[in-house]
Amino acid sequence: MPAEAILEMEPKVSRWFTLDAETVARFGELTGDLKFFHSDPERSADFLFGAPVAQGFLTLSLLSAMCADAVPPFPGQIANVNYGFDRVRFVTPVPVGSRVRGHFTVGGVEEGDERLTVHWDVEIEIEGQGRDQPALVAQWVTFLELRD
Repeated sequence: MPAEAILEMEPKVSRWFTLDAETVARFGELTGDLKFFHSDPERSADFLFGAPVAQGFLTLSLLSAMCADAVPPFPGQIANVNYGFDRVRFVTPVPVGSRVRGHFTVGGVEEGDERLTVHWDVEIEIEGQGRDQPALVAQWVTFLELRD
């Protein structure tokens, strides 16, 4: 697939994902991020966010699932592999129990042998807060492995 076709792709939006207390707790256990402001409503009430919030890295980690949901496979695609981020900002805390979804826009494409490097402008929206207060914004880079 030529890079031009990917560059011309319309922005894509994923389905909603819920960040409930169980998901936040399980992520905290797996990563060791057990700070009180992710799980304790009483202590969180008097803290910066006013209520428990999801871990920023949990929100970031949903990008793979969100992208798979929003962006259909390209012709000849074998895999879309995470290469990393040029920029990530956690803009707005995500209250536990919120629903979030990803917005994906192609920002650039570089051609290589059987592979394209795709630069994505991504944003995670919190339901009810609109896109002017995203949970995060990032510039994500993936390798798109292709075969004829």
